Amino acid sequence: MTQTTHSSMQQTPDTARQADPFPVKGMDAVVFAVGNAKQAAHYYSTAFGMKLVAYSGPENGSRETASYVLTNGGARFVFTSVIKASTDWGHFLADHVAAHGDGVVDLAIEVPDARAAYAYAVEHGARGLVEPYETKDEHGTVVRAAIATYGKTRHTLVERTGYDGPYLPGFAAADPIVEPPAKRTFQAIDHCVGNVELGKMNEWVAFYNQVMGFTNMKEFVGDDIATEYSALMSKVVADGTLKVKFPINEPAIAKKKSQIDEYLEFYGGAGVQHIALATNDIVSSVRTMRAAGVQFLDTPDSYYDTLGEWAGETRVPVETLRELKILVDRDEDGYLLQIFTKPVQDKPTVFFEMIERHGSMGFGKGNFKALFEAIEREQEKRGNL
Repeated sequence: MTQTTHSSMQQTPDTARQADPFPVKGMDAVVFAVGNAKQAAHYYSTAFGMKLVAYSGPENGSRETASYVLTNGGARFVFTSVIKASTDWGHFLADHVAAHGDGVVDLAIEVPDARAAYAYAVEHGARGLVEPYETKDEHGTVVRAAIATYGKTRHTLVERTGYDGPYLPGFAAADPIVEPPAKRTFQAIDHCVGNVELGKMNEWVAFYNQVMGFTNMKEFVGDDIATEYSALMSKVVADGTLKVKFPINEPAIAKKKSQIDEYLEFYGGAGVQHIALATNDIVSSVRTMRAAGVQFLDTPDSYYDTLGEWAGETRVPVETLRELKILVDRDEDGYLLQIFTKPVQDKPTVFFEMIERHGSMGFGKGNFKALFEAIEREQEKRGNL
């Protein structure tokens, strides 16, 4: 692995933000286009332990779409389906679901000044999709704009300073679908991973460098990220405060079809592959989510036979890690615990990662081989390896 650390990565968060030409406050929301938002909201409420907090639909003036907003700590998911397409946005969402299945259409980023962020991005090469505009209600004012990124994905730039509504103007507060678990299954979005076509990774890394002033955090190439059969390459870009982190993957030439190739084939192009969710108790999270029906990738027992020799001691005993199939990785800064779900829809596309960090700001380099072999076993079952 080659790791590049730029000076802005070493600054304190406040200093980094002041020096940042494209300051961000964090992830605002992950927005999904789905075939049935009501059912998706129920699934993520019951299986992921999220809480429905806001709704927009025909009952409160949205004649074209129905949207459900779910939260867990600082993480926010929005599920939108089309009732009757009558505008460009409605047709885009309907076409997106038809072409890609359920998937992420928007990685929305909260910024302190949406107008300035949009102007900077467009000036530095971004394709503008929606120019800055205001919406208001009794809770205050929100300013939004949108730029394009890989595939049909967009970044909505959201300025919500002083806004105290449940989500955005036009959304009404909603009661939970089910009572969330007593202990949160996760607290925040750790990172969002994009898959792009062969030869496009460096192009999109440069996009984030130039358009948003993001810096390169880590990169994984060659033997770091390959098995006997499949391979890929990955680079991670992040803002100066490390609150927004976007790994970008592309396939690499190998004997058989990689997980990235499979995704690109079934998704129909570039898009968001997985969302990593930060938890402070991965054991509790996995137990709760498994009991609710979430399926996680399996890891052979042999992985755990020598785990203590190279990963060292963690807060979770090896016996528990083995039982729950949780992976461990350690670097110079500490360690992390992680586990990955199987795809959460029929298409082998979007999945999730649960991650508990103890100092390490890595992405599980030591687990790549075990993880990819687990994914390959699932690919083989699907006949796609």
